[in-house]
Amino acid sequence: MGSLDTYFALVEQNKQEFVERLREVVAIPSVSGDASKRGEVIRMGEWLQAKWEELGATCKRVEPGKQNLDGEILDLPPVILGQYGNDPSKKTVLVYGHYDVQPALVSDGWESDPFTLVEKEDGRLVGRGSTDDKGPVLGWLLCAETHKQAGIEFPVNLKFCFEGMEESGSEGLDDIIIAEADGWFKGTDVVCISDNYWLGKSRPCLTHGLRGVSYFHLIVEGPGADLHSGVFGGTVHEPMVDLVHLLSRLVDNKGRIQVPGIYDQVMAVTDAEEETYESVEFSHEALVADLKNDVLIHDNERDTLKHRWRYPTLSIHGVEGAFHASGDKTVIPAKVRGKFSLRTVPNMEPRKVAELVTKFLDDEFAKLGSKNRMQVVETHGGRWWYSSPDHPNFVAGARAVERVFGVKPDLTREGGSIPVTLTFEENVKANVLLLPMGAADDGAHSINEKVDKRNYIEGIKLFGAYLHEIAATDL
Repeated sequence: MGSLDTYFALVEQNKQEFVERLREVVAIPSVSGDASKRGEVIRMGEWLQAKWEELGATCKRVEPGKQNLDGEILDLPPVILGQYGNDPSKKTVLVYGHYDVQPALVSDGWESDPFTLVEKEDGRLVGRGSTDDKGPVLGWLLCAETHKQAGIEFPVNLKFCFEGMEESGSEGLDDIIIAEADGWFKGTDVVCISDNYWLGKSRPCLTHGLRGVSYFHLIVEGPGADLHSGVFGGTVHEPMVDLVHLLSRLVDNKGRIQVPGIYDQVMAVTDAEEETYESVEFSHEALVADLKNDVLIHDNERDTLKHRWRYPTLSIHGVEGAFHASGDKTVIPAKVRGKFSLRTVPNMEPRKVAELVTKFLDDEFAKLGSKNRMQVVETHGGRWWYSSPDHPNFVAGARAVERVFGVKPDLTREGGSIPVTLTFEENVKANVLLLPMGAADDGAHSINEKVDKRNYIEGIKLFGAYLHEIAATDL
């Protein structure tokens, strides 16, 4: 491990320079959801390609096609594929990340210009994209650069896939991964993604599970036009009344889904899983502080984590078609659309979930005896992902964490979804490790997004340690 010590020392020596490099990429406002910023997104992708090619990597720029954004036909940002090293005696690691960011304006409540990185006295590096996902994406480049600067042989062949549409649905990415599975990605031994966060603020984690999401629109329509409640109230079946009733039947105020059969597919809790909750860095006190109010359902941390990670949940998101402006308006909407989603877990099948939800709502609507029309539409059925933390890829990640931070990592699952994880696993046929750089309080999609300087610098060390551990691991 002598070469790693040299690598760590050089990362420490270069840490202020690495902050300036992060400042450089944060300054590129690569907001994929803003048509006026599409050129900046493309510029960010070109910046990455140029830097890797300067280092000696072979890159391939793939154009995903066109997009209609707010009525404007735009080029989708390029997917940058690359390979650094091609030694058949070495293992091959594929890393994924995204170079686009969420929108950000000072008027949203930022303390400073979102696209000017600010280094705070407490170590926060504040700027849009600092943690999601420019810090980690840049980290892989700096890892390779530092090895070269130190004269250390790079331990693996590194392939990468960097996209510019993750914050806007990753349009076109799945098709590229599928097309390149036996092409550019052929020979991949393991995959590593750094696009999530530690469970807490001080202890690193490895993430081995993500929930899926099934999204539904519940549509109720009746009269041919909106009606005056003073004239028609009490004389017609009101779509909004039916919709509110149906939405209220889906889930109780303790978070328990009321759809019969929905829990029958859920993977049972094992003794080994129970042990993973024993020592994770997570407290209700910290969570309540982040929430700014104690609105927690469960009495203990273990139950809260289980309902975030490994049990399905149902959330109601909103209603279209109803009056929502300020002031008072006595209207009966003619057609309303309620939106809700289920977060799914092993071993739930999206098709079965849709069948159960639709049958339940059909049955509940029939009980109303309403003359309105009701329709359930599933708009998205993304699947969950689960991997064993005993896989050699995770064992290598755990050893790297201990090498850099001196502690065993928390083994976590995420309540949200990263669909590309499953796309890589199923098509590239390689195990996927989620190896986060950022902490739980980074505020990735919020105002004043930050990455702590400690996380950023130690994260670059972690990436190097992980690659060395993979090189020494029997896969």
